[in-house]
Amino acid sequence: MYSGRTGEHLDMIYWIEGEYIKDAVKEIHYFMRDWRTDQVKAIDTRTIDIMTAAHNLMDVTEPYLLLSGYRSAKTNAMLRSRSRGVAKNSLHVQGQAADLRLGSRSVRQMARAAQACHAGGVGQYSRSNFVHMDCGPVRTWGA
Repeated sequence: MYSGRTGEHLDMIYWIEGEYIKDAVKEIHYFMRDWRTDQVKAIDTRTIDIMTAAHNLMDVTEPYLLLSGYRSAKTNAMLRSRSRGVAKNSLHVQGQAADLRLGSRSVRQMARAAQACHAGGVGQYSRSNFVHMDCGPVRTWGA
């Protein structure tokens, strides 16, 4: 995973033989922090698993570009004031969502891979060229 905002890159194994690797998951929490406020929140491992499964299904080596992981309530409110597409009770605020992009795959391809996981929400934002993945109820939106 790569963060265009902070210039950070994250490539690691976070799960092995049925166990999460605590230090690796802790690094993921930090990487997916609210870069505007530098606040860190635990990211739900179900979201990480969905992101990983979808990435594996696409058979790519390119890392995701992380646009948004955890968002503080303050950041979410600011983004909501600028866009109708930001939910008031966003799962980003709970550490349960990520907005992702891949240069080598279309929004549609990414969304199909995420939907194939049959877990969580998948939002297609074609105009902005990203896919939202979360570990909430199974649902889809956008085009």
